[in-house]
Amino acid sequence: MRAGIIGYGSMGKMLLWKFAESGAVSRNDLFVANRTQEKLGEAKDIATVCGSNGELARNSDIVFVCVRPGDLKGVIEEIGADLRSDALLVSLNGSISFNAIGSLVRHKTAKVISSVTAEVNKSQTLVCYNDMVTDTDKVNLKKLLCVMGNVIELPENEMGMGSELVSCMPGFIASLFDVVIQSAKKHTGIPYEQAVNMLLNTVCATGELMLKNTMTFSDVVTRVATKGGITEEGTKVVYDMFPAVADKLFEKTLEKRSLVAEKANESFCGNKK
Repeated sequence: MRAGIIGYGSMGKMLLWKFAESGAVSRNDLFVANRTQEKLGEAKDIATVCGSNGELARNSDIVFVCVRPGDLKGVIEEIGADLRSDALLVSLNGSISFNAIGSLVRHKTAKVISSVTAEVNKSQTLVCYNDMVTDTDKVNLKKLLCVMGNVIELPENEMGMGSELVSCMPGFIASLFDVVIQSAKKHTGIPYEQAVNMLLNTVCATGELMLKNTMTFSDVVTRVATKGGITEEGTKVVYDMFPAVADKLFEKTLEKRSLVAEKANESFCGNKK
């Protein structure tokens, strides 16, 4: 299986090195192209550097397009004639719809959304497909994406909320526990770094406990918050006050996501509705 990556920004670079270091794709079957060739100097030892996007497309079974939304249309127009009929086109931009991409090239296409946790091979990577993608295509793509963690298939219309839960969530979690730590500082003399490590290790261990024992959130609360105890007082505050914050969070982020997608697709289609 020959994989090509167009774009050597943060996502393209991560994919290239994950595929290479995991052994999922050999150097001779791994291709990379970038608008600024100088950036690809470090990639020459792990992949074949192509002189153009078209050259990459002609040599690849799976073509990952890892460019900015504003550059995606130009890249697809550039490689459209070079894409092999049996190749899978993969967009790393979740905002541009299959309909928009299909207005330029009618081809087997997937969209992939990863997470920063891919850096530690713990990504919950989301993927959706248009109606031309075969089961074999899905298996081959999943084999590659699995080197970063779990792969979850969703319908296109659920990729937005899916992104909130896996791609945006590290930021939400970090901001939430930043607030927790800042509040805890007002009541303790425990050094900041030590408090952060205590919290992070507890969060990680709680997740591992739940996954290993198939526990629900309620199971953990019941296990820890004994009737009339200290933890129960804290969980009451969370359940009383945090739902409004969570509702507002998703209301704002999904609204923003919708606006971004609308603008991106209008721009992609040349302002044609």
